[in-house]
Amino acid sequence: MEGKHTLPQVIVIVLNWNGSADTLCCLESLEKVTYPACEVLVVDNGSTDDSVAILRRAFPHLHLIETGQNLGFVGGNNVGLEYARNAGAEYALLLNNDTEVDADFLTRLVQAAESGPEVGVTGPSIYYFDEPDTFWSAGGQIDWKHGVTSMVGINQVEQGQYGSQPRPVDFVTGCALLIKMNVVEKVGMLDPRFFLYYEETEWCVRVRRAGYEILHVPASKIWHKISPVAREASPMVHYYMTRNRLLFLRLSDASLVTWANTYIEYARTLLSWRLRPRWRGKARQRQAMVQAIRDFSRRRFGKVEWNGGV
Repeated sequence: MEGKHTLPQVIVIVLNWNGSADTLCCLESLEKVTYPACEVLVVDNGSTDDSVAILRRAFPHLHLIETGQNLGFVGGNNVGLEYARNAGAEYALLLNNDTEVDADFLTRLVQAAESGPEVGVTGPSIYYFDEPDTFWSAGGQIDWKHGVTSMVGINQVEQGQYGSQPRPVDFVTGCALLIKMNVVEKVGMLDPRFFLYYEETEWCVRVRRAGYEILHVPASKIWHKISPVAREASPMVHYYMTRNRLLFLRLSDASLVTWANTYIEYARTLLSWRLRPRWRGKARQRQAMVQAIRDFSRRRFGKVEWNGGV
């Protein structure tokens, strides 16, 4: 690639909320990135521990914005997007703080994005940190008939099955999402009604419907410290995933068939969790799902205080 000043500027947005240990590791991996025209911005989302002091001691020249409150994934990243807009950057990269990156991952993402004006969003191959050859995400797909979104390639071992060239997908996860700022100007920022979960999927639907492509870039690689078991056990995750899936379907103008299939699925799940002895331990998850459906019907969005536990 050419000299530094001819490359499009990228603002890398890393959101931190009481997670300085993960954020430090992420920042250390970003220091090795080969793409020169990038600036790392940490948005601290109202941490109540010593995150800000720890990060500033480790990285004295770090660009860090303190929001002063927990704005969720959406609000925190929108603060970063506004910073990127004011900085005149051509791109913004949303990057989870619990990731570590390959040195050339950003170069690969930008190259794919620069391949044509029709490309709006690119995303890397994401692997489990504890199983570095196993996919967590090779892009995302949407089953519009059933109202289901899923990660392509999840739990598959890397065997070159997605090739080496960028490939179109329905969405890429907000864990690592590169977007052109002129596309943000056209479609808007993340929708704050989501707070967290489904926001990037709805964003990508807006991007695609505005006429842009979304690409998974197989040669771009990062590793994610995620625990699917912990997520599945969390009532909070069930709450936001349930409510925000319904919000996503409404904002995306899903069909009546999709709505019917979604509510049938929810009814079956709730009945199973209530009646089958093996699911007696799902009481808090069941409570969270019921409240989520109720809150959606009452148009209660954003951050919600509820009694389902964490």
